[in-house]
Amino acid sequence: MEVSIRVQAVGVAPNGRAPYLVVLDGSDYVRRASLVRLLVGLVDAGTLPPHHLALVDAEDRLEAYSASTAYARALTVALDDLTGRRRGRRVGLGASLGGLALLHAHRLEPRSFSGLFLQSGSFCRRPTDRREAGFARLGRVDRFVRTVVRSLDGARPVPTTITCALDEENYADNAALAHALAAQGYPIDFHAARGKHDWPTWRRAAEAHLPALLQRVWR
Repeated sequence: MEVSIRVQAVGVAPNGRAPYLVVLDGSDYVRRASLVRLLVGLVDAGTLPPHHLALVDAEDRLEAYSASTAYARALTVALDDLTGRRRGRRVGLGASLGGLALLHAHRLEPRSFSGLFLQSGSFCRRPTDRREAGFARLGRVDRFVRTVVRSLDGARPVPTTITCALDEENYADNAALAHALAAQGYPIDFHAARGKHDWPTWRRAAEAHLPALLQRVWR
């Protein structure tokens, strides 16, 4: 499966070993969440080191991001090719299905990321998510989420931040997943605030909480 990645430098890195922030739905994060402006300001202030943005976009995101094993493996290979297998300081950022896809890639290839920032992840399960009954890939997503919650796939804990709006329907799914990952040894930060399943809410949460995760992983 083909993976589309566009790389953008944030600040001037002294060598090729600068860390990477891998962003699913990267174009939307840049356009709708002002991600580059946020990161440039943090680098200019000395809060974050210079780094690379790997902006990932999927032609068919409903298929690629819905716990697709083919896409997860292709993404990991593409990132290894990009970074020369220097996985040590790669952090993943994604919202909704993008958050699900990042966690799925991490669980399949446990060393693919050193940190995860998951926003309103689509961690759907059949009994609790009847609103998604018409989603063609719900069964695949449900099987993966159950595997994670039951810790059936051998976790490799990494620092993980989960953000979710109190007012959105999948708050319970995100809270349950955060609890399960914490029980498996993940250093978890779970942040909930008023908002919706939308870009303004994700932008505010990224501004408030992404710098702390990046500082922790990239220090």
